[in-house]
Amino acid sequence: MSKLQARLVMGAAIALALAGWAGPAAAQTKLKWAHVYETSEPYHTQALWAAEEIKKRTNGRYEIGVFPASQLGNENQINEGLSLGTVDIIYTGVAFAGSIHKPLSITNAPYVLRDFNHFIAYRDSQLFRDIAKGYEDKTKHKIMALNYYGQRHVTANKAINKPEDMKGMKLRVPPAPLFLMFTKSVGANATPIAFAEVYLALQQGTVDGQENPLPTIMAKKFYEVQSHIILTGHITESLVTIVGGHVWAKMSDADKKAFEDVLKQAAANVTDQIHTSELKLADEFRKMGKTVIEPDRAAFRAAAIPLHNDTSAGAGWTKAEYDALQALK
Repeated sequence: MSKLQARLVMGAAIALALAGWAGPAAAQTKLKWAHVYETSEPYHTQALWAAEEIKKRTNGRYEIGVFPASQLGNENQINEGLSLGTVDIIYTGVAFAGSIHKPLSITNAPYVLRDFNHFIAYRDSQLFRDIAKGYEDKTKHKIMALNYYGQRHVTANKAINKPEDMKGMKLRVPPAPLFLMFTKSVGANATPIAFAEVYLALQQGTVDGQENPLPTIMAKKFYEVQSHIILTGHITESLVTIVGGHVWAKMSDADKKAFEDVLKQAAANVTDQIHTSELKLADEFRKMGKTVIEPDRAAFRAAAIPLHNDTSAGAGWTKAEYDALQALK
């Protein structure tokens, strides 16, 4: 063996040894991101983008698998899974996270947010960060971002123009306590049903109607089993992106920053896409032959406002938090 060959062999051996030594430090962490939305929706497509972007920014140290459409459980189950460590990242409605820390659900009070701009002001406010910290202190999980979900509207197989038209109606609501505030305000009978089961419940007549934003009504095909879409806009809904405490506590500061930057950007992308979509969809439904009604929103709002700080109707925030939200511009 020549001296040159000997040096090459020695160099290769050193390189292999170094690679073996570096292996454990570069070990990959595999994470599960669970949600209840369809693969066609921005929540899922942006989660896929975020997973790939985080992998790049952490040099492959994190591999995130995204599990859509309730594959790993319904909303309550994935929230529980976050605490058990069986899932690592979730999207969840603020009303579900609010069952752990009630102030987080404040924006699910009907008509507590005026419009989309009020949502953006809240998302970017110190008030939201303070409320999120209350949840984080209780759970040790980390709220990464607030995603716009859209204005919730009622669907039914009859015309609804005013609150009285919903009296006695069996309305599917998500299985989270604060959704009862809206049904109480209009005299409807709340019927909590998991998201994945709503279509069948409407089809079989288990419930008379449901309420969701227009992009969700389209994605879940609720229009196939409901003839009327009533633009009540009663809740300006949002989801939080949450990383489990069991994952967050082990991250380096650099990785935490990568997760924060990417998940905030994903949420901003979701927000833009959903808002753009919902502005167009009422006309799309009309073209499909659906009856789209613009009801007396002032009457719906007047029925809801007296319940905003009523603890028996689900309110779980302080008057100071409520006033601070109303003061945001």
